[in-house]
Amino acid sequence: MKNCYTIVELDTCIACGACGLVAPDVYDYNEEGLAYAFLDHNTGNKPLPDLLVDDAIDAKDGCPTDSIKISDKPFNGDPTKYE
Repeated sequence: MKNCYTIVELDTCIACGACGLVAPDVYDYNEEGLAYAFLDHNTGNKPLPDLLVDDAIDAKDGCPTDSIKISDKPFNGDPTKYE
């Protein structure tokens, strides 16, 4: 994937903590315990550094609610943009 963008759909996140374990350099948790992509404040507009792409994909694959979204195009703050 040339560019890799990620965003977390907060409406479906269940705060299980799996993504932070798999990709702690990509995902963090807000004050409510919900995950978010902290490199761009969960807007999905900043491409991930190449070294973090595999971790983000592993986190997406392990997300029990499919709340983590990954695309080769920016999300512009909308996690459902490419569904």
